[in-house]
Amino acid sequence: MIYKSGVDTSPSPLPRIARPNRAARKLTLSMLIAATYFMVAGGPYGLEDLIGRTGYRAVFAVLLLTPLLWSLPTALMVSELATALPEEGGFYVWVSRALGPFWGFQEAWLSLAGSIFDMALYPTLVVGYLQRFAPQVTAGYRAWVIELLVIFVCTAWNIVGAHAVGEGSVWLNALLLSPFLVMVGLAVARAPAPAATLAPIHPDLLGGIVIAMWNYMGWDNLSTVAGEVDRPQRTYPLAMLGALLLVEASYVLPVAAAAHAHVRMDVWATGGWVDAGRSVGGPLLAMAVAAAGVIGAVGSFGTLMLSLTRLPSVMAEDGYLPRVFARVDARTGAPWVSIVACAIAWAVCLPLGFVSLLIIDVLLTGLSILLEFWALAALRIREPHLARPYRVPGGLAGTIAIGLPPLGLVILSLVRSKSEEVGATNELMLALGIIAFGVVLYFLAAGSRRRTAARKTR
Repeated sequence: MIYKSGVDTSPSPLPRIARPNRAARKLTLSMLIAATYFMVAGGPYGLEDLIGRTGYRAVFAVLLLTPLLWSLPTALMVSELATALPEEGGFYVWVSRALGPFWGFQEAWLSLAGSIFDMALYPTLVVGYLQRFAPQVTAGYRAWVIELLVIFVCTAWNIVGAHAVGEGSVWLNALLLSPFLVMVGLAVARAPAPAATLAPIHPDLLGGIVIAMWNYMGWDNLSTVAGEVDRPQRTYPLAMLGALLLVEASYVLPVAAAAHAHVRMDVWATGGWVDAGRSVGGPLLAMAVAAAGVIGAVGSFGTLMLSLTRLPSVMAEDGYLPRVFARVDARTGAPWVSIVACAIAWAVCLPLGFVSLLIIDVLLTGLSILLEFWALAALRIREPHLARPYRVPGGLAGTIAIGLPPLGLVILSLVRSKSEEVGATNELMLALGIIAFGVVLYFLAAGSRRRTAARKTR
């Protein structure tokens, strides 16, 4: 891959496919905030298990500490790297440039492998929330049809282009958050309900922290479309700040409202926000919260598709995947082959039920984020004169220091994964197998790449 500095980190030169000019349809600041919000949060959905594992008293500490130890360092890292290297491919480009093509490939592999355990969750959530107010619609084979329909709609949405995804995210954000604003207002306006059980029967603080890590992941995802962002050097830092504030508010305020209303602990499982809405505002609010759950799942799936589908496209340009994956729509610039291929892969994985393997997703994605922190420090050493419109404060020591809290949390998830059984093994061993397979894939892809380059030079 040839970068702006003129350094060629590729083992062999391969020509890039020219991309169409997309300057007129770029992602703006509000679109970037909205899309980042869906990639990280998609509403307070997903916090149900966290509340159920830790209880109201501990959950506020987790929700306040996790952003400081996980989200804020990641947002600072993304702000520096995205403004210094605002290129399509984002974190894959950063790690390849700083640490070499092997680690760049592993970065992409960890992200794509983690998506298998993550992306199957969102169509399932759509069905789960539809069941809350229209169970007959999701009965039998209809649930499977709805899940496929979600993937089809989001695929079409992405093929229309990044601008369409960003613009749609703004409107979906407004629809998503409206019921929770009503819930907070109603809870504040009335006196607290009679005290109920506010602590879990079997508290699991460590498991709750890992769930919180998942709820605060995704800050780096929109870096992969940096080539489609308006004034990325200015936009990314502001978007990270705006999205961080929005995520924290949309987590803490609804939980505080539920605690103030003394919503019972036994409702906090998947779909629990519907019962919380019913407890605070009656059946109409419950229905609105369920509908917002559908919106949140669709918005998260669609925006994550925007991010993840750029990886096969850029990797194909670098010769690690067949060149067909690099084909883009001449009008919108969307990598339509990569989008369709990823959609098919996620659809095939729907019946596998990966919801219970959330810890594997946290582990794989956490390791990819650590590679980005190491790339941040490596670029400070290798390219000290690289233009950085935004810099993490504190020089090299500062870039190293902000990576230490995420490192500690990933180690924590490693410890926790040893206790989760998957068949005859545990989640840690399964994750290690996935990581090892990425190493094998790199050498297979690199060998194919060298043979392709040799044929082109004859």
